[in-house]
Amino acid sequence: MNWNDLLAAFALYLVFEGIIPFANPPAFRRFVEQIAALPDAALRRFGFMSMAVGLFILYLVRN
Repeated sequence: MNWNDLLAAFALYLVFEGIIPFANPPAFRRFVEQIAALPDAALRRFGFMSMAVGLFILYLVRN
């Protein structure tokens, strides 16, 4: 892997993360408020699952 791939992936991440707040700020604000109200255990599970899915996709793409 070279740095260009990593930077391109990070750039795409930023683009995707910015779509919803740009398109519908009130809905995004409500979503963030709901996420903030979740217990820590639920956030940890979500974070773990997100990482696991990301690693699985990366494995599929790289092999």
